[in-house]
Amino acid sequence: MRVSRGEVFGLLGPNGAGKTTLVKIMMTVVRPTRAKGTVLGRRIGHKPTLRRIGYLPEDHRFPAYLTGREVLEYYAALSKVPRRTRKRRAAELLSAVGMTDWSDTRIAAYSKGMCQRVGLAQALMHDPELIVLDEPTDGLDPIGRRDVRAMLSHLRDEGRTVFINSHILSEVEMVCDRVAILNEGKVVRQGTLEYLTSRRLYDIEPDVPEISAAADVVRSALSTEPAEAVTVAGGVIRVAGVDAAGVQPAIDALRARGIVIRSFGPVRQSLEELFIETVSDGAKPGAPANTPPAPEAAS
Repeated sequence: MRVSRGEVFGLLGPNGAGKTTLVKIMMTVVRPTRAKGTVLGRRIGHKPTLRRIGYLPEDHRFPAYLTGREVLEYYAALSKVPRRTRKRRAAELLSAVGMTDWSDTRIAAYSKGMCQRVGLAQALMHDPELIVLDEPTDGLDPIGRRDVRAMLSHLRDEGRTVFINSHILSEVEMVCDRVAILNEGKVVRQGTLEYLTSRRLYDIEPDVPEISAAADVVRSALSTEPAEAVTVAGGVIRVAGVDAAGVQPAIDALRARGIVIRSFGPVRQSLEELFIETVSDGAKPGAPANTPPAPEAAS
């Protein structure tokens, strides 16, 4: 897996795939039996490099007796941020995550979503180059998720690198430049969303009461294609793996039987469809990314 400087990169995978374990190895929370790789150009576990990384764990726990402002200043002090700077940064980041009105309230009174907002601000207090976020929108309402997306886009515009581990595919699809899908500890897909979801798909909507019979006509007309290339969902026949010219025999066969076609056209595979297809079919590991990253920015 390779992550380029200045991009928002999403790590996806089913439960138990190893996503959080990989993040913890990167952050030296756990020690691997063996691991080979670099983060910000240095080997995994290089202590000075860890100071250049902001980290939001999946199940973080802040001292309940501290206020939101005190949490930010405390973690900034651990990162050796000067006192004057950390007070200014705390105010700025509390405003950025929408927590100014709650900044002097103790964590014990916070909801899960409010703790998540403070956690995101905490990861940014020491002005890191790389921000590693493990399920950053967990517990947030739609407005909170929108605010996080806006902040991630702003971080990318500043030239920072953001590495997100998430199972909320819709969020990843909206904000990430590239993604990798991890399954059983192996990278099985990697690349830009445009590249990964570029599989050729065409939807045919026939005006018939029995959609399965129409689908059989399509399968017969495309006899050279595998049977699984034609699927039915919600009154629509989807044909995969052919171009516009290749699907014409199916259109001709339907019309020859007097079947009216309400609509026909190309569709783009969603990230959710790609994900389910990938983890269900056991895709071969090592699918290359379509754009090589800068070596010094790889992780």
